[in-house]
Amino acid sequence: MLTVVLAPDSFKGCLSAEAVTAAMAAGLKRAWPEVEALALPMADGGEGTLDAVLAATGGVRTVASASGADGRPVEAPYGLVQTAAGETAVLEAAAVVGLTMAGGEPVASRGTQGLGELLRHCLDQGVRRFMLGLGGSSTNDGGAGLLSALGVRLLDAAGHALAPTPEGLAALGRVDFTGLDPRLKQCAITLMTDVQNPLCGPLGATAVFGPQKGVTADQVAVFDARLRHWAELCDAWAGEAISERAGAGSAGGLGYALQLLGAENRSGAEVVAELAGLAAALNRADWAITGEGRSDAQTLLGKVPYVVARHARRAGVPVSLLSGALDGAALPELSSHFDGCFALPEGPMPLAAAMAEAARLLADRAEQMARLLTKFRS
Repeated sequence: MLTVVLAPDSFKGCLSAEAVTAAMAAGLKRAWPEVEALALPMADGGEGTLDAVLAATGGVRTVASASGADGRPVEAPYGLVQTAAGETAVLEAAAVVGLTMAGGEPVASRGTQGLGELLRHCLDQGVRRFMLGLGGSSTNDGGAGLLSALGVRLLDAAGHALAPTPEGLAALGRVDFTGLDPRLKQCAITLMTDVQNPLCGPLGATAVFGPQKGVTADQVAVFDARLRHWAELCDAWAGEAISERAGAGSAGGLGYALQLLGAENRSGAEVVAELAGLAAALNRADWAITGEGRSDAQTLLGKVPYVVARHARRAGVPVSLLSGALDGAALPELSSHFDGCFALPEGPMPLAAAMAEAARLLADRAEQMARLLTKFRS
């Protein structure tokens, strides 16, 4: 009997990682009715991270009221899991201030207060350990909103309070940390992200990730300058250039604000892999399949498929990529990491149709991959 590890990310806006593994398993069982399909839904810090962590740990999902990116109230989900170190809260930025939470507000008016409110809510519940998935945010405020919800005040030159948004940062004269919640000193915070960028500059949050959130070409330099001034003031408080650390530019600077609070920056996919027991599963597997909504050159910068492939190579297990779409220009580089790269469409088809039929297409592709392997194993 063959054992296959199924460790995909979610197909954003289409299928959860758990649904993807179910579809893959269904296809494999058509070719190999006796196959042992080990479902390990994965994530890298973005959309689906909360679900993946809860699936791996058996934690409890709950909700609390918080502000969305546009300031309107949302029911924000979070998880509580029991670890060897104690109770840990799992928060996902995409579920609080993600692109779907932006409403009609321009990026200049969006903030991260909601994530700070959710963190404060957990502090009130006695939680002192946190895991935060930082992918998929719609914000570019340098984490100013999160810090303001935790007691930090943004002031102009005259001492007047400012909104903790990119727009508010334009008049920033001083940052007052005296009201920062003292309970944060008792906390251990792990950041889950696939981003290693600094906060500012040509590789920073605004230049690299701003355009996908709505930052226009003529705003990039303006917003970056505001974040640089914000960072000068906050780095001075911290006593070191935290804005230059890897991951400070994640989630529009949420990574920076949280590292100011002492958070540890880690690969989100590696954290989920540890929790899910990926290495142990691969040690008894014959094959692994991973995937994501679209694979391109960025896949190899620490996203789920790359991390799964790296673990599979260490275990000596062949690993294949089955994604919603493949970037042809990146295929040669992707092929050097995977034993076959496959996409879903049967032929030319509209994106909406491909997404609607994704589960069926996944099952069909997994079945055909299995049949091909059967031929070469016989």
